[in-house]
Amino acid sequence: MAVHTVAVIGGDGIGPEVIAQAVRAVQAAVAKHDRGHELKLTHLPWGSEHYKTHGHILPDDGWDTLAKHDAILFGAVGDPSIPDTIPVHQLLLPMRRRFDQYVNLRPAYLFDGVPCPLVGKKPGDIDMLVYRENTEGEYAPVGGKLYPNTDNEVAVQTSVFTRAGCERIIRAAFEGARKRPRKTLTSITKSNALLYSMTLWDVAFEAVRKEYPDVKSHALLVDAAAMDFVRRPEAFDVVVASNLFGDILTDLSAAVAGSIGLASSANVNPTKKFPSMFEPVHGSAPDIAGKGIANPLAAVLSGALMLDHLGLSASAAGVRNAVAAVLKNGQARTKDVGGTATTVQVGDAVVAAI
Repeated sequence: MAVHTVAVIGGDGIGPEVIAQAVRAVQAAVAKHDRGHELKLTHLPWGSEHYKTHGHILPDDGWDTLAKHDAILFGAVGDPSIPDTIPVHQLLLPMRRRFDQYVNLRPAYLFDGVPCPLVGKKPGDIDMLVYRENTEGEYAPVGGKLYPNTDNEVAVQTSVFTRAGCERIIRAAFEGARKRPRKTLTSITKSNALLYSMTLWDVAFEAVRKEYPDVKSHALLVDAAAMDFVRRPEAFDVVVASNLFGDILTDLSAAVAGSIGLASSANVNPTKKFPSMFEPVHGSAPDIAGKGIANPLAAVLSGALMLDHLGLSASAAGVRNAVAAVLKNGQARTKDVGGTATTVQVGDAVVAAI
């Protein structure tokens, strides 16, 4: 029996609710499709409640605990009672950097049965895969404040772009594009305004694209990309973008594909030297936490990405096929995609479909 160790962090808000359904789905899929494998789960009670009790998000040995696992299944962080900077900068962003999870992978797909806010789009018309740089760029924790809490207060936030960092995420995106039918890649830039960071990104893109003559590729300014994500999202196949641009554009791609409640993501260390982390994009949604109405499918689909990473491709396909079947059937949908089902009812339907 091959054992895959997974750390499970429900976190804050709706995180525990949706992760519970993701756990059910991935366990059912492995039992059905990969019977020679086992997921060994470690549930960790870390998040804002832990911070309010202990003064820190995770214990002193927390990073060592996570490092012993093959993967991390993560819900969300964020609680209105504490500043957002605390859970984000004590857990989420440090995890991505500490474990060198430099590939943030975010699919957007228009499923059959999901209402699309754009007129005339059919199931499958929107099918894009965004590779977001995940460890540097605009989210690098470099900067500071001068004369705080005075009329002369100054804030400096410095973006950090390295040639190696740009090349490795762009190369990962080209590798991903090479495996897809359309073999098309769009690099998102803003080098007409950001003189240093984005021109370095463009140089890296031009260097890497020469290694992939079989992939059609071009660059697009981020403002034009935002317009085309709405105007003609079907034009995009694989997209590669910096930390900030990728973050913003993938919320938009989730919205045009029907709901951010369907938006999955993977934070991947491709070398597997460190664990990779898998989480829904939607955040903690404190306004609906505890009501049992959150859409669990983003978490479930994140679980499928985790199974892919662990080499359990049959189980991953089983989860995705089940989600597609549930959405097409239409009997178990949460409010965000036009239904009235509860979180658990959708989870039940996915497990039954598996």
